[in-house]
Amino acid sequence: MLQDIIGSKRELFADGVQTVLRGHENRNRRVVLLKGNLVQNSRSEGCGISARVNNRGTFGFASIAEYTPEAAEQVIRAATENALFLGKHSGRDIPLPASAGTGTIPLSAQIVDVDQKTIIDLCRTVDSYVEKKYPDLSSRTVVYTEDSQDRIVCSSDAYNGHLVTPRCYVYVMMNAETKDGVPVELFKAFGGFGSFHDHFDHPEKLYPEIDGLYRKLMDKKEGVYAEAGYKTVVLGGMMGGMLAHEAVGHTVEADLVRGGSVAGPNLNRRVASELVTMVDFAHTFEGGPAPLPVFLDDEGTMATDDVLIRDGILVGYMNDRETAEEYGMKATGNARGWTFTDEPIIRMRNTCILPGKNTVEELISSVDDGYYLIDSGNGQADLTGEFMFGVTCGYEIKNGKLGKALLDTTVTGVAFDMLKTVDMVSDRVEWSSSGFCGKKQPMAVGMGGPHMRCKIMIGGR
Repeated sequence: MLQDIIGSKRELFADGVQTVLRGHENRNRRVVLLKGNLVQNSRSEGCGISARVNNRGTFGFASIAEYTPEAAEQVIRAATENALFLGKHSGRDIPLPASAGTGTIPLSAQIVDVDQKTIIDLCRTVDSYVEKKYPDLSSRTVVYTEDSQDRIVCSSDAYNGHLVTPRCYVYVMMNAETKDGVPVELFKAFGGFGSFHDHFDHPEKLYPEIDGLYRKLMDKKEGVYAEAGYKTVVLGGMMGGMLAHEAVGHTVEADLVRGGSVAGPNLNRRVASELVTMVDFAHTFEGGPAPLPVFLDDEGTMATDDVLIRDGILVGYMNDRETAEEYGMKATGNARGWTFTDEPIIRMRNTCILPGKNTVEELISSVDDGYYLIDSGNGQADLTGEFMFGVTCGYEIKNGKLGKALLDTTVTGVAFDMLKTVDMVSDRVEWSSSGFCGKKQPMAVGMGGPHMRCKIMIGGR
């Protein structure tokens, strides 16, 4: 119905003005079991229509929580009026450049809903397995989360499409205590792009990885604190993904470049070793689907891959149509909004450092005295590229072999400096797609990377 509503309002698109009408629904499901007790059980939907109008360089935006022909007409008129009003005060008179093409992007996925009881039963099954097999845990939590976007984009001068992005996950969290009573925790997310039945019809398939999570927690229970200092480390793929997203990715978003990020003066300069190439993938990776495929953005731009760093040289930014014109680059489909009330801004999609030629075992065996850093529970970075990440899972490396597990610690540095120390890169990539990016509004993103040997400042106790 919405597609017909939006299509029927194309006659309201004014000549010489770029207009994008977007119908947008968000669906959320969440169940939480804490030590077997159901402490959260929720499901929600939010939907509406928005319009974004560009009139000679000035954008106007409007949205409404209705799915009717009248609502579509109302937001188009309101966004047009807003663009005209703001244009009078901006002094801008720069038409938005022509789009990279027109056409229709076909529907690429479906959201298949399940009832809440099915979700709760899954969580109880997983929780029961953990409770019975590992009674020595001090606490355990099982969480099911699902958040999906269903968007219809209709553009006056670019691509149209119906885009569906479902994703769902089960988090298993385990808690224990060291002999000194220090609490330790690890968690793992299972799932990914798709709906419930794509991942969780056979919960027993999760058990081997749950067992692996428990073994790492027991290692951590007997763990030691890292020795503070500038150390040689092997970063695991998840740590590499966090680095690619937080410490590098945000600095090369063109709106943040415009705001003064470190990437501005470093375009076409060396920012990493020649072993480092970083790409923001649209929908395909190594011949298969990327973790969270994006085929069309909310400006009607067809999504294509965006090479950011090539062989250590910073070669590009992530752009919307406006910044692509400003920096003489190509818009590759990075402008997205999380809900119908959100105006599209430049966002990452599936940001990844590419694999190299070494095995993980070769990286570890090459380190005489250092650390293997596997997972991060959190991280932050600023526009200088300076970062601080928490390390929740890691091990010592002594004489090329893994030693004792690490208790929680942190790593810090400046991304472009740290990446110049990378001298070995593994031949496979690990992806994470369960988190949100919090740039002004939430956004589901994928991030990944290979294992990398490098030097980094690590905290101690």
